[in-house]
Amino acid sequence: MAIAIGMVEFSSIARGIYSADQMVKVSEVEIVTAQTICPGKYIALVHGDVAAVQDSVHTGEQYAGEYLVDSIVIPNVHSGVFPALTASTMPEKITALGIFETFSVATMLTSADQILKAADLEAIEIRLGTGLGGKSFFTFTGDVGAVKAGVEAGRAEAMAKGLMVDAEVIPHPSDLLIPAIL
Repeated sequence: MAIAIGMVEFSSIARGIYSADQMVKVSEVEIVTAQTICPGKYIALVHGDVAAVQDSVHTGEQYAGEYLVDSIVIPNVHSGVFPALTASTMPEKITALGIFETFSVATMLTSADQILKAADLEAIEIRLGTGLGGKSFFTFTGDVGAVKAGVEAGRAEAMAKGLMVDAEVIPHPSDLLIPAIL
């Protein structure tokens, strides 16, 4: 069974919560997160098999109506995306550090998926819009070449949508920085 992830972003918190309830009632999906994000928006992020996620997102879009900001479905999402969303990964060693930043939550999810699929990388954290003025960022690690390849794959995804802010590669991050990002 292919695992998919889907998200609907709303400009109304009330409509977002209502729609998230409808999304989980229509299909066999689980909520990864349903929360407010800056600036005063709401996201409902679900996962399950591809068909169920597609149905759930479609339902969310319908119930969102005029409050729909964006939506995505990523079939066969990279398995590293899920633990990064909850910041539950703890790499043994950070050789090189990649930091990828976007203006959009949806763009961050699709970019993070492409980054992780591009090379042998380990996700650290995906932060989606909360406390960031609606922006999102992703931190990940691997050897320098892999991190650079990941950044380029993410850049291609985000630039196509015009929603990339910045990306940085730190070849050998200071041991003093590591605790601040974990």
